[in-house]
Amino acid sequence: MPHPISALGTSHTIISLLTCAAGFYSYARHRKIDSAMPSGKIYMTAMVVSVFTSFGLSSTGGFNVGHALGILALLAIAGALLTARLSVLGRTRPYLSQFAFTFSFFLLLVPGINETLTRLPVAHPLADGPESPIVRSALAAWLGIFVLGSVLQFWWIRSQHKRAQLD
Repeated sequence: MPHPISALGTSHTIISLLTCAAGFYSYARHRKIDSAMPSGKIYMTAMVVSVFTSFGLSSTGGFNVGHALGILALLAIAGALLTARLSVLGRTRPYLSQFAFTFSFFLLLVPGINETLTRLPVAHPLADGPESPIVRSALAAWLGIFVLGSVLQFWWIRSQHKRAQLD
């Protein structure tokens, strides 16, 4: 029997999907999460709501790894916003800020991957928990995408900086 989902769980899932959509849109449209753009604002707001709604959810009956990852994602967003304003960091500011936003997006999907694979398809979920090989493989692939995406993002930021110097 699949795990039942509560009204709070349904709300949390919808808000998390909005967060994912805003993040994916930001990367597709702007190659980054930009806190000044509407999609970046939606991403940050939905992330905060998503993390706070997660605190009412727990399969273990208390604070769990998913909650810790949510807090870490919020700290990453705060760090991204703060880093962008610290002139002492010089030319590393855009790199560090975007890495923090990208890290928050990575963290958003870690529990999402586990929950999706342990709940879907409803009649016979693909995995039975976070230790399942399919969950571990999906998380390893997601880590690889995060690393590759971060490298490409650094390269893009560098090329934008060089182009601005030439203009």
